[in-house]
Amino acid sequence: MEALLDATARVLTREGYDRASTNRIASVAGVSVGSLYQYFPNKEALVAALVARHNREILELARDALKEVASLDLAAAVRAMVRAAVDAHLVDPALHRIFAEQVPRMGQLAKIEDLERETFLLVRSYLEARRKEISIRDLDTATSILVTTVEALTHQFVINKPDAMDGDRDRFIDEVTRLILGYLAPHRTAKPRK
Repeated sequence: MEALLDATARVLTREGYDRASTNRIASVAGVSVGSLYQYFPNKEALVAALVARHNREILELARDALKEVASLDLAAAVRAMVRAAVDAHLVDPALHRIFAEQVPRMGQLAKIEDLERETFLLVRSYLEARRKEISIRDLDTATSILVTTVEALTHQFVINKPDAMDGDRDRFIDEVTRLILGYLAPHRTAKPRK
């Protein structure tokens, strides 16, 4: 089954969703289309399983990062969360781009919303524990702004401008960290890494 998902990822990133077919995916996986149909009834089911696998990988990175930040000060924690967002986007960025552009159209929006909801809850939990260190009182709004801002900026740089990450990754992380800290705790300043 993993070979079929790997083949689906290869076909999607090379040929796009519209040109992907179960015949093509089976061929790339080195199996008959009949074998493919034993596991997946159609292309949409293959893509849904691939989205689920991709989301699990990203969520695992987010969970690990948030476990690590529990004992860090706010600046170090925000930096670690931004780095985790970058790392998550670097988990097969070409595939991530296909999902971002085509998953809602394919009816997989609920799976993306599940990932966003769990990310929201993890970040909000961290902010709740740091309530005394931040100047924001509405944690739900702050969490939404933080998650959306980091996602949008990271997506823009990693997915749409992959060359911008070459050599500039730490600078990007520093700047997004400063932005987020300026919002959460304007009385603090984030010192860029040297």
